[in-house]
Amino acid sequence: MKLLEVRKLTVHFYTYAGVVKAIEDVTFDVYRGETFALVGETGCGKSVTSRAITGLIESPGRIVGGEVYLYRDGEKLNLLALDEEELRKIRGREIAYIFQDPQSSLDPLYTVGYQVGEAMYVHGRVRSLKEGIRKAVEILRKVLIPDPERRVKNYPHEMSGGMKQRVVIGTGIANEPKLLIADEPTTALDVTVQAQILELLKKMKREYGLSVLLITHDMGIVADMADRVAVMYAGRIVEVADVLTIFKNPMHPYTIGLLRAVPNPLKKIERLETIPGVVPSLINPPSGCRFHPRCHKASDVCKEKIPELRVVEKDHMVACHFPGD
Repeated sequence: MKLLEVRKLTVHFYTYAGVVKAIEDVTFDVYRGETFALVGETGCGKSVTSRAITGLIESPGRIVGGEVYLYRDGEKLNLLALDEEELRKIRGREIAYIFQDPQSSLDPLYTVGYQVGEAMYVHGRVRSLKEGIRKAVEILRKVLIPDPERRVKNYPHEMSGGMKQRVVIGTGIANEPKLLIADEPTTALDVTVQAQILELLKKMKREYGLSVLLITHDMGIVADMADRVAVMYAGRIVEVADVLTIFKNPMHPYTIGLLRAVPNPLKKIERLETIPGVVPSLINPPSGCRFHPRCHKASDVCKEKIPELRVVEKDHMVACHFPGD
């Protein structure tokens, strides 16, 4: 059953250098109880997509097209048609965010208990801030922070990066949202803490029945966490499939190149393959398929016509004129 439906979402940034076409015609669905990964290299539009879902695009950015629908209680709600006050009621309550830098997500002037409690209070989950802070102790315990009765009185600077990320996850799940958007939640953490945070996300997903929109550039995290995957390149979705299909039968040349650039411990490879060329400017993106200047299969039609995201086999969509290896 669908929880979120994104259709032809388009965001432009109006800068002195020109119009940055950050994302164009982005389309995907997130189903209840699944982890849907949005993967691609830095600057491809993953974070812009996640923020645009609830209208978190600041000037000089502007959502110039598309629809985002949230399904709740038999109702199909167009998020982009809501005013700011209505969106604020949905952010944190029905759709929660975990951003990649926990330091910038927490206010240094308030204790972590106050911040978790405030998130519940403003959305009416508790009757007072004092009750919210009491409940914050239990939230911190759930996200595996030791000695939560003492830690609830700590300020962010008194905690490690891993601890702060746990607090941010606790704030995210405090209101029991339907959708948790995790924007590269392990980027600033070392490998051991990364593994702990990913296990915690799996635990919270099972416990609360969450759907997770996971944004990452790490294919290892995708393999470990995702049920379905959308691959982005230069502001466009180029392939959507379940995680097994993406790894076993990728069909877009960019996805194939991305996977061949990842070390495989089961194969003896002396030299990893690379994708030639550079990421295009989104002020003046290439005509037709944005990947064609770097694609070994490109022909004239690729330079002239934008490929549509179409079904090539069951539950597998590709935006390519010549899909397959």
